[in-house]
Amino acid sequence: MGDRTAEERQREIVRMARATGSVDVAALAADLGVAKETVRRDLRALEDHGLVRRTHGGAYPVESAGFETTLAFRATSRVPEKRRVAAAAAGLLGDAETVFVDEGFTPQLIAEALPRDRPLTVVTASLPVAGALAGTGSASVLLLGGRVRSGTLATVDHWTTRMLSGFVIDLAFIGANGISREYGLTTPDPAVGEVKAQAVRAARRVVFAGVHTKFGAVSFCRFAEVGALEAIVTSTLLPAAEAHRYSLLGPQVVRV
Repeated sequence: MGDRTAEERQREIVRMARATGSVDVAALAADLGVAKETVRRDLRALEDHGLVRRTHGGAYPVESAGFETTLAFRATSRVPEKRRVAAAAAGLLGDAETVFVDEGFTPQLIAEALPRDRPLTVVTASLPVAGALAGTGSASVLLLGGRVRSGTLATVDHWTTRMLSGFVIDLAFIGANGISREYGLTTPDPAVGEVKAQAVRAARRVVFAGVHTKFGAVSFCRFAEVGALEAIVTSTLLPAAEAHRYSLLGPQVVRV
């Protein structure tokens, strides 16, 4: 395809990454009929534009205002890592009696890992979280009303944030599409960002839980600073040195 269509080639790489969840340098070189070094150059350019993150031998798409993975896709991606992170996050419950559980697959796993032998009130905008917990009968579940977003099955807009603003919550378990030291916690959709920001404001303690690939990623809407977090829970796939840099901004960083 040659350099004169580098833009078209890069657009195609982004499309493939978004369709499949990741791309491989060798496979791309073969598919596009270019040298691996050309593909690597494309991936570097795309990473500079915040569209992909490079990995050893490939890349995966960054979630943005124009692209967001669905809950169904997230339920198949890095599941063992997410389970470990969720269990460790649930372990930070302490004496909290009222808990906010965010939308997303890792928060859903946190909800499932919460203790069943003590009274808890769980506030959530997530239909799957509400469904999972209401079925157990062990927690009192408050589902925030509003418009349901199809990809994530969670409520948003002024109904949701207004209801949330009336609560004081002991502990909020928050997810994000990206977390970086410079830009804080970000998410692609402004409506989702509003709900998350309101949950952070309403909570006495805030815990962010997420897999290592979230770190350094930046999405469209900022909803909290790293310093607003009591703790960050992630896996040992986040290098210790990087974890230490986040801890200097205030939160305890737990790697499991």
